Amino acid sequence: MSELRNIVVLTGAGISAESGLATFRGPGGLWEGHRVEDVCTPEALARDPALVHRFYDLRREALERVEPNAAHEALARLDAEWPGELLIVTQNVDDLHERAGAKRLLHMHGELNSALCAACGERQAWRGSLPPGTDCDACGRSALRPDIVFFGEMPYEMEAIDRALARADLFVSIGTSGAVYPAAGFVRTARYHGADTLELNLEPSEGSVYFAESRMGPAGVLVPTWVDEVLAD
Repeated sequence: MSELRNIVVLTGAGISAESGLATFRGPGGLWEGHRVEDVCTPEALARDPALVHRFYDLRREALERVEPNAAHEALARLDAEWPGELLIVTQNVDDLHERAGAKRLLHMHGELNSALCAACGERQAWRGSLPPGTDCDACGRSALRPDIVFFGEMPYEMEAIDRALARADLFVSIGTSGAVYPAAGFVRTARYHGADTLELNLEPSEGSVYFAESRMGPAGVLVPTWVDEVLAD
């Protein structure tokens, strides 16, 4: 660890579940009662924009009722104190990392508190309800949609993520299922470039076999302990 300089951290739904946000799959998950094809694809948006917009309005409302947990706060402390390169890549569309204080952060799947213009591509901060047909401040067209990377669309900032993985000495995955690509492939990319790899998860992910070390337990316990280890060294 004394030779560790550059760290890439990937976070998934498991880290925010401990704050009270529903994960995507399983009993009580976001997809319960909804097919993915109904709420999270470009085709769904074209077919039933009211349903898609309402789905993300409800998620935005739920986000207002929760707070960052100990895992978010520990990563924010790592961000503030780590002298080397650090990139926190989150698959989550919530703002809990930001509210905890993290700054070296990329949202690869978009953000709930942002709206995307389907006409001109501009993004703008957004709070509250986003009805279909809302005007874009940049181009004036009635084309704002949730700024969410739907299934079948390209995640944001992939070039920056690939560059960080190529330079990483350590890749850490926190609270991810290992089932959604391209994020599920990050561990293999990091290993290819010589990085050490660590998984912190409630249970083994689908990609656990690719990690040099896996620690199982709640993110609110595992992440602060790991951050303490890194900063102490």
